[in-house]
Amino acid sequence: MPGLDTLAHTNPWRRRHPGEKALLALGLVGAAVALPPWPGALLVGLAASAILLGPLRLRPRQVVRAVRAPMAFVVVGSVPLLVAVGGDPLVRWAPEGLGAALALAGRATAALLCLVLFAASTPLADALPRLERLGVPPAVTEVAALVYRLLFLLLATAGTVREAQAGRLGFRTWRTTYRCVAGQAAAIFLGSFDRARRLEQGLALRGYTGSLRVQVDDRPLSVPFLVASAALVTAVVAAALVLA
Repeated sequence: MPGLDTLAHTNPWRRRHPGEKALLALGLVGAAVALPPWPGALLVGLAASAILLGPLRLRPRQVVRAVRAPMAFVVVGSVPLLVAVGGDPLVRWAPEGLGAALALAGRATAALLCLVLFAASTPLADALPRLERLGVPPAVTEVAALVYRLLFLLLATAGTVREAQAGRLGFRTWRTTYRCVAGQAAAIFLGSFDRARRLEQGLALRGYTGSLRVQVDDRPLSVPFLVASAALVTAVVAAALVLA
Protein backbone atom coordinates (compact mmCIF):
# COMPACT_ATOMS: atom_id res chain seq x y z
CA MET A 1 0.00 0.00 0.00
CA PRO A 2 1.42 3.46 -0.88
CA GLY A 3 2.62 5.59 2.00
CA LEU A 4 -0.21 8.15 1.82
CA ASP A 5 -2.86 5.44 2.01
CA THR A 6 -1.08 3.86 4.96
CA LEU A 7 -1.14 7.19 6.77
CA ALA A 8 -4.83 7.64 5.98
CA HIS A 9 -5.69 4.29 7.60
CA THR A 10 -3.49 4.71 10.68
CA ASN A 11 -3.74 8.39 11.66
CA PRO A 12 -5.55 9.60 14.83
CA TRP A 13 -8.37 11.15 12.76
CA ARG A 14 -9.19 7.87 11.00
CA ARG A 15 -12.59 7.46 12.69
CA ARG A 16 -13.74 11.04 12.20
CA HIS A 17 -16.47 11.81 9.69
CA PRO A 18 -14.97 12.69 6.26
CA GLY A 19 -17.18 15.78 6.13
CA GLU A 20 -15.40 17.26 9.13
CA LYS A 21 -12.00 16.88 7.53
CA ALA A 22 -13.29 18.08 4.17
CA LEU A 23 -14.61 21.28 5.75
CA LEU A 24 -11.22 21.98 7.30
CA ALA A 25 -9.10 21.09 4.27
CA LEU A 26 -11.32 22.69 1.61
CA GLY A 27 -11.80 25.77 3.76
CA LEU A 28 -8.04 26.24 3.89
CA VAL A 29 -7.78 25.58 0.15
CA GLY A 30 -10.36 28.29 -0.51
CA ALA A 31 -8.40 30.67 1.71
CA ALA A 32 -5.18 29.88 -0.16
CA VAL A 33 -6.84 30.65 -3.49
CA ALA A 34 -8.83 33.72 -2.45
CA LEU A 35 -6.35 35.48 -0.17
CA PRO A 36 -3.39 37.51 -1.43
CA PRO A 37 -0.33 35.31 -2.01
CA TRP A 38 1.48 37.23 0.70
CA PRO A 39 0.85 36.55 3.51
CA GLY A 40 -2.23 34.40 2.74
CA ALA A 41 -0.42 31.45 1.17
CA LEU A 42 2.21 31.49 3.93
CA LEU A 43 -0.37 31.48 6.73
CA VAL A 44 -2.42 28.73 5.10
CA GLY A 45 0.68 26.61 4.53
CA LEU A 46 1.79 27.08 8.12
CA ALA A 47 -1.66 26.15 9.42
CA ALA A 48 -1.83 22.99 7.29
CA SER A 49 1.73 22.01 8.24
CA ALA A 50 0.99 22.53 11.93
CA ILE A 51 -2.01 20.19 11.70
CA LEU A 52 -0.04 17.56 9.77
CA LEU A 53 2.83 17.58 12.24
CA GLY A 54 0.65 18.12 15.32
CA PRO A 55 -2.76 16.43 15.62
CA LEU A 56 -2.10 14.00 12.74
CA ARG A 57 1.33 13.12 14.19
CA LEU A 58 3.13 12.89 10.86
CA ARG A 59 6.88 13.13 10.75
CA PRO A 60 8.51 15.80 8.57
CA ARG A 61 9.97 13.07 6.36
CA GLN A 62 6.50 11.66 5.71
CA VAL A 63 5.18 15.08 4.72
CA VAL A 64 8.09 15.62 2.36
CA ARG A 65 7.48 12.25 0.72
CA ALA A 66 3.81 13.08 0.24
CA VAL A 67 4.43 16.43 -1.46
CA ARG A 68 7.65 15.92 -3.39
CA ALA A 69 6.05 14.45 -6.52
CA PRO A 70 3.27 17.09 -6.84
CA MET A 71 5.82 19.81 -6.09
CA ALA A 72 7.58 18.89 -9.32
CA PHE A 73 4.45 20.00 -11.21
CA VAL A 74 4.38 23.23 -9.17
CA VAL A 75 7.96 23.99 -10.17
CA VAL A 76 7.35 23.09 -13.82
CA GLY A 77 4.29 25.35 -13.87
CA SER A 78 6.11 28.28 -12.25
CA VAL A 79 9.34 28.29 -14.28
CA PRO A 80 7.73 29.38 -17.62
CA LEU A 81 6.62 32.63 -15.95
CA LEU A 82 10.30 33.55 -15.59
CA VAL A 83 10.91 33.33 -19.33
CA ALA A 84 9.74 35.61 -22.15
CA VAL A 85 9.50 34.38 -25.74
CA GLY A 86 9.78 36.75 -28.69
CA GLY A 87 12.02 39.60 -29.67
CA ASP A 88 15.79 39.53 -29.59
CA PRO A 89 16.89 37.13 -28.22
CA LEU A 90 14.01 34.78 -28.87
CA VAL A 91 14.03 33.34 -25.34
CA ARG A 92 15.13 35.61 -22.51
CA TRP A 93 14.88 36.08 -18.78
CA ALA A 94 11.78 38.02 -17.69
CA PRO A 95 12.38 39.77 -14.32
CA GLU A 96 8.79 41.01 -14.28
CA GLY A 97 7.57 37.43 -14.07
CA LEU A 98 9.32 36.69 -10.80
CA GLY A 99 6.45 38.01 -8.69
CA ALA A 100 3.86 36.02 -10.62
CA ALA A 101 5.99 32.85 -10.37
CA LEU A 102 6.40 33.23 -6.61
CA ALA A 103 2.68 33.93 -6.17
CA LEU A 104 1.76 30.86 -8.21
CA ALA A 105 4.23 28.65 -6.36
CA GLY A 106 3.05 29.95 -2.98
CA ARG A 107 -0.64 29.41 -3.68
CA ALA A 108 -0.04 25.97 -5.19
CA THR A 109 2.17 24.82 -2.32
CA ALA A 110 -0.31 25.98 0.31
CA ALA A 111 -3.22 24.32 -1.50
CA LEU A 112 -1.15 21.15 -1.92
CA LEU A 113 -0.49 20.95 1.82
CA CYS A 114 -4.22 21.33 2.48
CA LEU A 115 -5.06 18.51 0.07
CA VAL A 116 -2.40 16.32 1.67
CA LEU A 117 -4.06 17.11 4.99
CA PHE A 118 -7.31 15.59 3.72
CA ALA A 119 -5.68 12.70 1.86
CA ALA A 120 -3.48 11.72 4.81
CA SER A 121 -6.43 11.65 7.22
CA THR A 122 -9.25 10.21 5.07
CA PRO A 123 -9.13 6.87 3.24
CA LEU A 124 -10.75 7.02 -0.17
CA ALA A 125 -12.99 4.11 0.82
CA ASP A 126 -14.57 6.36 3.46
CA ALA A 127 -15.10 9.35 1.19
CA LEU A 128 -16.39 7.79 -2.05
CA PRO A 129 -19.60 6.13 -0.72
CA ARG A 130 -20.65 9.37 0.95
CA LEU A 131 -20.33 11.35 -2.26
CA GLU A 132 -23.55 9.75 -3.54
CA ARG A 133 -25.43 11.48 -0.73
CA LEU A 134 -24.19 14.79 -2.14
CA GLY A 135 -25.65 14.06 -5.55
CA VAL A 136 -22.64 12.52 -7.30
CA PRO A 137 -23.84 9.83 -9.76
CA PRO A 138 -23.16 6.28 -8.51
CA ALA A 139 -21.40 5.42 -11.78
CA VAL A 140 -18.76 8.07 -11.09
CA THR A 141 -17.99 6.85 -7.58
CA GLU A 142 -17.96 3.21 -8.64
CA VAL A 143 -15.54 3.84 -11.50
CA ALA A 144 -13.31 5.82 -9.14
CA ALA A 145 -13.40 2.99 -6.59
CA LEU A 146 -12.55 0.37 -9.22
CA VAL A 147 -9.69 2.44 -10.61
CA TYR A 148 -8.40 3.00 -7.07
CA ARG A 149 -8.48 -0.74 -6.41
CA LEU A 150 -6.87 -1.65 -9.74
CA LEU A 151 -4.01 0.77 -9.10
CA PHE A 152 -2.81 -1.38 -6.22
CA LEU A 153 -2.99 -4.48 -8.40
CA LEU A 154 -1.07 -2.79 -11.20
CA LEU A 155 1.62 -1.62 -8.77
CA ALA A 156 1.94 -5.14 -7.39
CA THR A 157 2.17 -6.55 -10.91
CA ALA A 158 4.81 -4.01 -11.88
CA GLY A 159 6.86 -4.87 -8.81
CA THR A 160 6.63 -8.61 -9.54
CA VAL A 161 7.66 -8.17 -13.19
CA ARG A 162 10.57 -5.93 -12.22
CA GLU A 163 11.84 -8.42 -9.64
CA ALA A 164 11.68 -11.20 -12.22
CA GLN A 165 13.58 -9.09 -14.75
CA ALA A 166 16.19 -8.10 -12.19
CA GLY A 167 16.62 -11.75 -11.21
CA ARG A 168 17.46 -12.49 -14.86
CA LEU A 169 20.05 -9.65 -14.96
CA GLY A 170 17.84 -7.55 -17.17
CA PHE A 171 19.17 -4.20 -15.93
CA ARG A 172 22.88 -4.69 -16.58
CA THR A 173 23.22 -2.11 -19.38
CA TRP A 174 21.18 0.74 -20.83
CA ARG A 175 20.18 -1.47 -23.76
CA THR A 176 18.85 -4.27 -21.58
CA THR A 177 17.18 -1.72 -19.28
CA TYR A 178 15.24 -0.18 -22.15
CA ARG A 179 14.22 -3.64 -23.31
CA CYS A 180 13.04 -4.61 -19.82
CA VAL A 181 11.09 -1.39 -19.34
CA ALA A 182 9.34 -1.93 -22.68
CA GLY A 183 8.53 -5.52 -21.76
CA GLN A 184 7.28 -4.45 -18.36
CA ALA A 185 4.96 -1.84 -19.91
CA ALA A 186 3.61 -4.40 -22.39
CA ALA A 187 3.00 -6.99 -19.68
CA ILE A 188 1.17 -4.49 -17.45
CA PHE A 189 -0.90 -3.21 -20.38
CA LEU A 190 -2.04 -6.66 -21.44
CA GLY A 191 -2.57 -7.78 -17.86
CA SER A 192 -4.75 -4.77 -17.05
CA PHE A 193 -6.99 -5.44 -20.05
CA ASP A 194 -7.32 -9.10 -19.10
CA ARG A 195 -8.11 -8.22 -15.49
CA ALA A 196 -10.71 -5.67 -16.57
CA ARG A 197 -12.36 -8.24 -18.87
CA ARG A 198 -12.54 -10.83 -16.09
CA LEU A 199 -13.89 -8.23 -13.69
CA GLU A 200 -16.65 -7.31 -16.15
CA GLN A 201 -17.56 -10.96 -16.63
CA GLY A 202 -17.62 -11.55 -12.88
CA LEU A 203 -19.96 -8.62 -12.30
CA ALA A 204 -22.28 -9.77 -15.10
CA LEU A 205 -22.47 -13.31 -13.68
CA ARG A 206 -23.37 -11.88 -10.27
CA GLY A 207 -26.28 -9.92 -11.66
CA TYR A 208 -24.73 -6.46 -11.72
CA THR A 209 -27.50 -3.89 -12.18
CA GLY A 210 -25.47 -0.70 -12.33
CA SER A 211 -24.87 -0.15 -8.64
CA LEU A 212 -22.38 -1.64 -6.19
CA ARG A 213 -23.84 -1.50 -2.70
CA VAL A 214 -21.38 -1.13 0.16
CA GLN A 215 -21.93 -0.69 3.87
CA VAL A 216 -21.18 2.79 5.16
CA ASP A 217 -20.54 3.36 8.86
CA ASP A 218 -22.74 5.97 10.47
CA ARG A 219 -20.43 8.50 12.06
CA PRO A 220 -21.93 11.56 13.74
CA LEU A 221 -20.49 14.96 12.95
CA SER A 222 -18.52 16.48 15.79
CA VAL A 223 -19.85 19.99 16.43
CA PRO A 224 -16.76 21.05 18.43
CA PHE A 225 -14.50 19.93 15.57
CA LEU A 226 -16.58 21.82 13.00
CA VAL A 227 -16.56 24.96 15.14
CA ALA A 228 -12.80 24.70 15.68
CA SER A 229 -12.23 24.21 11.93
CA ALA A 230 -14.36 27.23 11.05
CA ALA A 231 -12.58 29.28 13.71
CA LEU A 232 -9.16 28.29 12.34
CA VAL A 233 -10.08 29.22 8.76
CA THR A 234 -11.58 32.51 9.96
CA ALA A 235 -8.47 33.29 11.98
CA VAL A 236 -6.21 32.62 8.99
CA VAL A 237 -8.33 34.85 6.74
CA ALA A 238 -8.43 37.64 9.33
CA ALA A 239 -4.68 37.49 9.96
CA ALA A 240 -3.92 37.55 6.23
CA LEU A 241 -6.16 40.59 5.65
CA VAL A 242 -4.62 42.44 8.60
CA LEU A 243 -1.03 41.73 7.51
CA ALA A 244 -1.65 42.33 3.81
